[in-house]
Amino acid sequence: GQRCETLSAGIGEDNNGINLMEFSDEILLHILSYVPCTDLVLNVRRTCRKLATLCLDKSLTHMVLLHKEYQVNKDKVKQLMRGIGKEIHQLNMAGCYWLPSHTIDHVIRCKNLVKLNLSGCHLTSLRLSKMLSALQHLRSLAIDVNPGFDAGQLSSECKATLSRVLELKQTLYTPSYGVVPCCTSLEKLLLYFEILDRSREGLILSGQLMVGESNVPHYQNLRVFYARLAPGYVNQEVVRLYLAVLSDRTPENLHAFLISAPGSFAESGTTKNLLDSMARNVCLDALQLPKSWINGSGLLQHLKFNNPFYFSFSRCTLSGGHLILQVINGGKDLKSLTSLNLSGCIRCLSSDSLFRKAEDDIDSSILESLVVSCCNLRHLNLSAAHHHSSESLGKHLCQLLARLKHLLALALPVCSITDVPPNTDKPPVQSMTNVVPPGLGKKIRIGVPTYTKNFLEQTNQKSQSSVFWTLLENLPFLKNLELIGSNFSSAMPRNEPAIRNSLPPCSRARSVGDSEVAAIGQLTFLQSLTLAQLPSILTGSGLVSIGLQCQHLRSLSLANLGMMGKVGYMSALMDMLKHCKCLRDLRLEQPYFNANTQFFQALSHCSALQRLCIISRSGTLQFDAVMSFMANCLEVVMCHMFMGESLTICKNLQQTILQSFQADRPALNVVIFPLLHEDLTEVIRDVPMMHLDEITLFKSRVAEEPPNLWW
Repeated sequence: GQRCETLSAGIGEDNNGINLMEFSDEILLHILSYVPCTDLVLNVRRTCRKLATLCLDKSLTHMVLLHKEYQVNKDKVKQLMRGIGKEIHQLNMAGCYWLPSHTIDHVIRCKNLVKLNLSGCHLTSLRLSKMLSALQHLRSLAIDVNPGFDAGQLSSECKATLSRVLELKQTLYTPSYGVVPCCTSLEKLLLYFEILDRSREGLILSGQLMVGESNVPHYQNLRVFYARLAPGYVNQEVVRLYLAVLSDRTPENLHAFLISAPGSFAESGTTKNLLDSMARNVCLDALQLPKSWINGSGLLQHLKFNNPFYFSFSRCTLSGGHLILQVINGGKDLKSLTSLNLSGCIRCLSSDSLFRKAEDDIDSSILESLVVSCCNLRHLNLSAAHHHSSESLGKHLCQLLARLKHLLALALPVCSITDVPPNTDKPPVQSMTNVVPPGLGKKIRIGVPTYTKNFLEQTNQKSQSSVFWTLLENLPFLKNLELIGSNFSSAMPRNEPAIRNSLPPCSRARSVGDSEVAAIGQLTFLQSLTLAQLPSILTGSGLVSIGLQCQHLRSLSLANLGMMGKVGYMSALMDMLKHCKCLRDLRLEQPYFNANTQFFQALSHCSALQRLCIISRSGTLQFDAVMSFMANCLEVVMCHMFMGESLTICKNLQQTILQSFQADRPALNVVIFPLLHEDLTEVIRDVPMMHLDEITLFKSRVAEEPPNLWW
């Protein structure tokens, strides 16, 4: 729509006498590659003869991306498939939850499809069967398996297509093998287990529902096995049934084995046999295992690796000694490693002392060995731990990490970026354990910025001498930065009621304030920023620096900044937002947050904003301000607010937004609900997985999974 009008307006001569149509075809094709395919086919090609030809060039129609094209509706999909269906080789409709299930029927026109992603789309067994029967060239498929799925409804032609599929991504919302048994040539299998322990009707689900299924998976050609489990016993039960077949005969060509499981996922006889078989028969280049499978075992000593590119030891009790000896073999060259997740590994940078406490200083020689060996790291996650540096000259964690010049994504605990241990004589900052009721604590003037230009300059001068400033100065191409308090936990975890209390921040985190946040403004190419549990944020002046300088910022997540009884950074946040022209996703989690008219007016400057999530215990909102914001920001398709308002106010606002804007925004998803209501988990289960996973639920996303896991 708007993008097409802009392009069309530029077709004639501009004030300088330059005619767009005088550019070469190669340059025009490059420009057109930034325009969504639906706009090219349905709008731009009608502009003139030259564009009519170029818009149908194979380089533009070979791969069609509808993922996050929120304005696409069923009619546009129908027209698109009619127009260029036979030209499409790759079709990505992942997360198009708003399209009715019959829209998928039009995919049958794409006879030459090789890759198809329908994750998050409504799809029945019969529709899948009819569609796949016609797609004989298909080699890569992503689908959801929902309650009611019946493999018995798949036709022989459909099964023939599935037998040729080499890559399968399957998200399970019910205990089932899905289409895996039909895919006899699989080389890559990605499984996402999102099965709740109880059905909507309250029935307890069980993985034993699958035992009677006659078909079992075929893994003989498997190269990549990936399984990600949401919390819940049934997910563990079902994944064990998938793994049982693997343990009988481990594929010889397996080179990536990854299981991401939250909490405790106990090792069994079957999984032990599988790991023993892997140690004997395969050579891996990517590994992730549940923490209980690694803790206390000598498994890593026996597994063989060949030019590994991804390791995740998230939440394992892996000591620094084991990390050096078993993973990087005492300093072995690991230039191939591009992604490393040590999130929650509280001892991974420390010696093997039994008497060590979590808050004790790290052993800088261990980190130095890691940095030297893994010099090409692009994604590194050290969050959810206390990585405290000693005062050794030049051996601070930030100074050592500054050597990793190729880093694109970095997650650190807040307490790891302090220059020196804080002065013990310093009065303690307000603890985050106890929420300060309104009216208590230091008064903060509202409505007038509590910082000045002079103050910003002083802040920058102070931070330029810090080790954190030096770190970021040496990482100019960083795109994703997370600074998360080592004790932080979100008020809204998965599949549970809202958490009412969180642990207090680490004492060292109390010396991280506005000047450190201002240092982030150096990152010219920053696209995603997460700041959580920074108790010493006073005015939030550092946020303004980020807004002014990080012009590519697309995703911003702020949680529990400053004192918990007051939102002291509101003026700075509003100033920051006025500069965030590329911001698409905003997540705010802060008790007592007042989503008032001034806030939404500032947010309305973010013209590209698509998704907004606010989580605030005892937070308030203004009905008219929200409605005005939704009317002004035409791109917003997700509005989630979990506040302290009553159920009646929340329901009325949610219904009014949907009635006012749903017709023009087919993808609109609105959830406004009291944070501490007992039915919160029931409401959450209806949120499209794409939104839930990417923004609503808080988590560290750096090195969460291997790069380029799926196309």
